[in-house]
Amino acid sequence: MSRVGKQTIELPQGVTASVDDGMLKVKGPKGELTRSIHELVTVSINDNVITVDVVNKENKFERSLWGTFAAHAKNMVEGVTSGFQRQLEINGVGYKVALQGKDLKIEVGYSHPVMYKAAEGITFSVEKNVITIDGFDKELVGRTASEIRAIRKPEPYKGKGIKYMEETIRRKAGKTAKA
Repeated sequence: MSRVGKQTIELPQGVTASVDDGMLKVKGPKGELTRSIHELVTVSINDNVITVDVVNKENKFERSLWGTFAAHAKNMVEGVTSGFQRQLEINGVGYKVALQGKDLKIEVGYSHPVMYKAAEGITFSVEKNVITIDGFDKELVGRTASEIRAIRKPEPYKGKGIKYMEETIRRKAGKTAKA
């Protein structure tokens, strides 16, 4: 049995969910999210509680779908109520980031500044060398953070680059001089 899948998801005040034509729709104060449901998974909504189930609980593939879709539904409910946030830190001499309208202007050692356009539902805020990415779709927030990090990944010798706030960079020793 799936430990994540058999948990029920309660809908907070002001959040509505519906299932029609194989699509789960969750609407709340922050926005509306939709996701298609696999044909082996059944999602039902009764008395402001979402329950996810599968046909054959003994099949390994269906059990994995069970937990996955339960986690997706939980993330959708959390996203439309409180939203998600990811923070990135820029380290390096001369490396800087600035907001231009809704987009980011990132200067990380290239011959030109890199412009990153904000997707719909994503907002950026910049404070010194920290970029904060806010949104109500967990996948979109994570993908945006990884794309910005990929502009200049942190290198192991000096630690220069763009990294997640909670990430630790394993440092390498540089060249040693001949004795």
